[in-house]
Amino acid sequence: MKLLPRLFALLACLVLAAGCANVPEESQPVAVPQQELGQPVNPDVPQPAKDLDALTVVRDFVRASAQPISNNAAARMYLDEAAGKAWTPGKVITIIDDVFATVPASGADTTANPNEVNVVLRGTGLGTLREDGAFISLRTPVELKLLVRRQSDGQWRITNPPPNLVMPYSDFTANYVRVQAFFFAQDSNTVVPDLRYVAGKPQTGLAGRVVGLLLAGPSASLAGAVRNLLPEDANTEGNVTTAPDGALVVPLTGVADQTADVRRLIAAQIVLSLQSVTTNRVRLLSDGAPLVDGHEDWVPSDLPSYTALASPSADQPGLVTVNGRVRSLGDGSLISGPAGQGSGYQVASAAQSIDGRQLAIVEYADGRQRLRVGQFGREAAAVDLAGATMTRPTWRPTATADGSGEVWTVVDGQTVVRALRTPDGSWVPQVVNADEILQVGPISVLRLSRDGARAAVVAGGQLLVASVVRTQDSVTLRAPRILQGGTLGGVVDVDWLSQDTLVAATTMPSQPVVKIPIDGLRLDPFNISNLTLPVHAITAAPGRSIVVADDGGLWTASDVGEVWRPHPHSFGGNASPFYPG
Repeated sequence: MKLLPRLFALLACLVLAAGCANVPEESQPVAVPQQELGQPVNPDVPQPAKDLDALTVVRDFVRASAQPISNNAAARMYLDEAAGKAWTPGKVITIIDDVFATVPASGADTTANPNEVNVVLRGTGLGTLREDGAFISLRTPVELKLLVRRQSDGQWRITNPPPNLVMPYSDFTANYVRVQAFFFAQDSNTVVPDLRYVAGKPQTGLAGRVVGLLLAGPSASLAGAVRNLLPEDANTEGNVTTAPDGALVVPLTGVADQTADVRRLIAAQIVLSLQSVTTNRVRLLSDGAPLVDGHEDWVPSDLPSYTALASPSADQPGLVTVNGRVRSLGDGSLISGPAGQGSGYQVASAAQSIDGRQLAIVEYADGRQRLRVGQFGREAAAVDLAGATMTRPTWRPTATADGSGEVWTVVDGQTVVRALRTPDGSWVPQVVNADEILQVGPISVLRLSRDGARAAVVAGGQLLVASVVRTQDSVTLRAPRILQGGTLGGVVDVDWLSQDTLVAATTMPSQPVVKIPIDGLRLDPFNISNLTLPVHAITAAPGRSIVVADDGGLWTASDVGEVWRPHPHSFGGNASPFYPG
């Protein structure tokens, strides 16, 4: 009687082995299980599960490709011996949606060899991670054809791995860490975040990888729009390590000849950039001595604010344009001066400078629209600029004493213009090169980031981010990137929630309000409860509630998932709110 259970067990094993040896007709698209993600990478690099079919080998190989430790050792386990030794994947990574399929090839791509299978992976690419660690959003179909061969031990292994890594989104976010590498605005000491991704393992080298990003300079899309205070010949003398007392030691070389002020700014760059990967004190050394005399160890609270120029002060509640006049979002009252009292301008749109002292308006005049700029509450000077349409103005901050900055708008959807203040107080328009953006479509919205380094643009109903590159002779909107193209459309308005995050209003019933990082890696829809679609305007700022306008009035929320609450002053259905900037 004892023999019978053993016989059943043996038969079960044989059936399982036979089933695993066969190649299924198709692997249906499935979502990567969330509970499998976020596990620490095993430094011992375990072997693949035994007796996987060819389709599963390809699926597991793609997921294992997200583990960069030990030269992608986890992914190499799914390759045959020759391919495993020869594979040198490039530095560009393609990130695909979690739902993808692996199917046997058909037609001419099939093979008559029973020990070989051509497997086709089909998925949706979300974008690429470039060599500099910056993600570029680009939604496009992805198809890989991989030859899988049965080895002498009966296991299926890939013989022709792809030239670049391909990995699902959830596996990417489980193994890579998003960091903000900080640089400085072109003409002020305002820090500008550059979103980058570095391998999360091994943990001991994470801080060093972030410092390496700073030494290499800004990402390609932000080059020319920011300053890196670390000189080109700066480097680290050995590795970034943890001292016995717990401080993170960054041993710099090549910075000793910098002025004391520049060395303080370098300290700010490094300490702010490291705050997302360590809570340790940061010990900054230059050729073995403190980078800043008398200040060896740093924590973020040691630094002054380097975003004061990029964030409206608490005493600026914001404004709203309604029925041709400008009112306060704080108490609902009409503002002083001709823009609010109705005796002066018929206001189409407006923008308040970040310090609150200046107001730019687009007014209706003689059947056209015209730009005016002046001190808040006073008469505004007319700019020699008019068109059938003009986008709502947007301010670029400067570090000048009067904070006047520049005012930008787009005329007739085609001409981006910045108005500059002259010594006599007038404003002179100059054209901005926006050729790359205009290839996407006419521009209906343009919002400069409050640090002045980027612009969020709605062109042809799509949301883009571009860098503002300034030379002595020109200003260019360079390297525009469409965010969530193919997923996000019908965009009607956008604003900067923070230096690296946007909120947008769309005509899409399923996601009328969304939050999106400036690299477009993810898209978070807001709750739609209480909104009366469509939403036609939106405003946001650091530390402020988001305000949207629909046909019923104004609504506020602090983040996604929150139910929209009525604004204390609704103003009716044609209101257009805006915070300074």
